[in-house]
Amino acid sequence: MVEHRTVDVNGIRLHIAEEGEGPLVVLLHGFPESWHSWRHQFGPLAAAGFRVVAPDQRGYGASDHPQDVSAYSILHLTGDVVGLIHALGEERAFVVGHDWGAPVAWHTALFRPDVVRGVAGLSVPPPFRGERPPLQAMRERFGGHFYWNYFDQPGVADAEFGKDPRSALRRLLVGASGDGAGGGCYEQALVTDLERGWLADMPEPDELPAWLTEEDLDELTASYANGFTGALNWYRNLDRNWELTAPWHGAGVTPPALYMYGDRDLVPAFPGTAERIGRLPELMPNLVRDPILLPGCGHWTQQERPEEVNAALVDFLTELRG
Repeated sequence: MVEHRTVDVNGIRLHIAEEGEGPLVVLLHGFPESWHSWRHQFGPLAAAGFRVVAPDQRGYGASDHPQDVSAYSILHLTGDVVGLIHALGEERAFVVGHDWGAPVAWHTALFRPDVVRGVAGLSVPPPFRGERPPLQAMRERFGGHFYWNYFDQPGVADAEFGKDPRSALRRLLVGASGDGAGGGCYEQALVTDLERGWLADMPEPDELPAWLTEEDLDELTASYANGFTGALNWYRNLDRNWELTAPWHGAGVTPPALYMYGDRDLVPAFPGTAERIGRLPELMPNLVRDPILLPGCGHWTQQERPEEVNAALVDFLTELRG
């Protein structure tokens, strides 16, 4: 049974959900999600002999929402993960991330391989540092219309999503799923009309897909009672993160690793991402197997394809546990 509590970590309070006993597995959600996005993983991983913990990351849900935008840098986010592992009484853990949680997981493994027994990423491959700041690069490529640049504007996306959080979340989740209209075309789905907003061309779905219930949507909507600003502040640190990670330019992720993604996910269609995925076996010397492609799956990997994700994670974690 999943239990909930609050833990003091890295100068803030994090709400966590946990179940099971054994080696620690930390599950890191993405945007716009919460701990609840891992609801299908708790039981199978706990049954396989692992202690499963999923936090609401800083700026999300029942965890603290620092006001300072700079408090959401990659150093703060990875510091939260390392601090959480130690606060839970462990020296090392397995770290698994999806969407924004994947870069946090990859960077935790990059910065602190001594703490990470193994790392898995869903949707977003390892964020090897590019030659230019990402917000700047996308601004030049799309004239400021890419959704990262839209999110970077203080208060703008916050207000758009905050008008009707449930409708915004419904549109975003369905639109970016394998059942949605995005279909892997990022230019159609992720380039924004700055006057009309990002949701303007995302239709309100008549019905939810089978993997998402009204109760799931209720749970997620309630987690945004404090608004979207904390979550959006992660995007507002993209260029700052590029500056902060300069010492690791060219470095690789050395702990044992696993990567999986859907063939209808928008993220692999980003400029240069498909090429990066193809090079993962050489960039990550301890990649345990080739990247796992999930046919028909969109962006919400562990929610859309829980059985396949659970099987891959259990195999990966069990093998590393020895």
